[in-house]
Amino acid sequence: MNDDARKALAEQAYEKALKYELSYGCCPQCVLATVQETVGIVDDQTIKASHGLSGGCGLSGDGICGALVGGLMALSAKYGRDHDKFAKGLCMNSFRKAHELTERFREEFGGVTCKELQYQFTGRNYDMWDPEEYKAFEAACGKRCADATGTVTKWVVETLAA
Repeated sequence: MNDDARKALAEQAYEKALKYELSYGCCPQCVLATVQETVGIVDDQTIKASHGLSGGCGLSGDGICGALVGGLMALSAKYGRDHDKFAKGLCMNSFRKAHELTERFREEFGGVTCKELQYQFTGRNYDMWDPEEYKAFEAACGKRCADATGTVTKWVVETLAA
């Protein structure tokens, strides 16, 4: 795929992931579904398996941003180590790709955990298990989480389509 086509595909992926996040939520699933629909690689079980990782792992906010998790899972689906290759070493290329995405995300969004992003986007943290707090977060956050979801998807598609 030439560079112009790859960039166009990545922009389409951004828009699709943004729309999915705004419509359905669950950022890791939105990233993975979009990657599946644009470049393949990701299967339905991987999308399903990512569900509980949303909102910093089970809506706790303490873990890594779900959009970043989805991106890391998509990269690992292509570059990660297969089960039958455990004895062949750590597969450093996968770690390298994951590290690059994580650092790019940190630089762009000011952190990697859900709580760090909540604070960057709104100036405070929220209890995502409290319905009123969740509603307040959505109102204060606007499209920022959806933008993070779209941005990660764009970066991952650029990498996978290369």
